[in-house]
Amino acid sequence: MELFIVIFGALFSVMNPFGTVPVFVSLTHEHSKQDRNEVALWTSFNVLIILLISFFAGEFILLFFGITLNALKIAGGLIIASSGFALLTGDFNKHKGMKKEKVKEDIKTRSEISLTPLALPMIAGPGTISLLIAYNQELQGLSKVLTVVGVIILATICIYLILKNSFYIVKSLGASGINALSRIIGFIVIAIGVELLISSVINVLSIDKL
Repeated sequence: MELFIVIFGALFSVMNPFGTVPVFVSLTHEHSKQDRNEVALWTSFNVLIILLISFFAGEFILLFFGITLNALKIAGGLIIASSGFALLTGDFNKHKGMKKEKVKEDIKTRSEISLTPLALPMIAGPGTISLLIAYNQELQGLSKVLTVVGVIILATICIYLILKNSFYIVKSLGASGINALSRIIGFIVIAIGVELLISSVINVLSIDKL
């Protein structure tokens, strides 16, 4: 249970679905409630597929590109930490490459927004993918693998519920409330990124001493 909570907290914080709420609202404000629920469902489903592929194909991705786990954790730590700083400074959308003008122009020619930009890169971005690949290498054994899968399923259910109720969240919290929540999550995300960096650097130094 402790491992489940730790992994869920890290994964949920890095994905930060609350940061996607304003984008979801802006893209679906002209949709009916049923259409918005459908977009939320397909977005969470796409996230589920991306996360499962990232976790189970992580070993093959590392082997194919010849990347060591420590190198991946350092790169992932930097990406995750930079995402946290973007949340703290209020530049999360820009950090994800999501400019409002570009999104509005792109949405005119794109009938399906659940995959991109919502699922990728807004929720399941490079930081999330690198975190799961690291878990793939570190957490061995059937029980630990099932724990990660359970976390992924629960996280995607939470994403669906958050996006489905995004209009109520915006109405209840307001822009200032969402910004405050994003900044709190941003601090946690920075800590997760730094933790990845520290652990990988310690491993590298330990290997060099041998």
